[in-house]
Amino acid sequence: MPSEKILEQKKALVESLAEKLGRATSGVLVKYEGIKVDDDTKLRAALREAGVEYSVIKNTLIGKACDIAGFEGLKSELDGMNALAISYNDPIAPAKILKQYADKIETFEIRGGLLEGKVVDAAIVNELAGIPPKEILISKLLGSVQSPLYKLAYVLQAIADKGEDATEEKPAEAAEVKEESAPAEATEAPAAE
Repeated sequence: MPSEKILEQKKALVESLAEKLGRATSGVLVKYEGIKVDDDTKLRAALREAGVEYSVIKNTLIGKACDIAGFEGLKSELDGMNALAISYNDPIAPAKILKQYADKIETFEIRGGLLEGKVVDAAIVNELAGIPPKEILISKLLGSVQSPLYKLAYVLQAIADKGEDATEEKPAEAAEVKEESAPAEATEAPAAE
């Protein structure tokens, strides 16, 4: 039978995990098996760099935290050895990073996750991982907004250029007409005298 001190530590851990799950924008549960030490080190570094908390936690503790936080649907995936990645800012980061490793390591698989306060299955987590990074999405959006503006500017410039060509031709034509009519007037004027 565990001591009172150990039970208190576990209770505090469960409450802390439940609080983290409650304020997370996303989380991913993975089957943590078959990953080599060097891959695990790289994985943890990538997650840390992205601001994602990642740890291997006992299933009973995750299950109790899920009960407290209202994510009972995630408990069905708690068998074997599992790890949990939690992000508070970027909802896509944990899915994207963990999917890279799940694709490389056969026994390391995504089991499910959390997204904006709801439990999602592994298929949705994998779809999230396929979304391009924020910077690329912003550049695509700006490109789609700028494209019609560039086309409009091009058309307006073409109209302006065409208008300049028309006004340049008229003064030249007018000068030719003046030159032709000026000598005729001069010859006519002396004849009238």
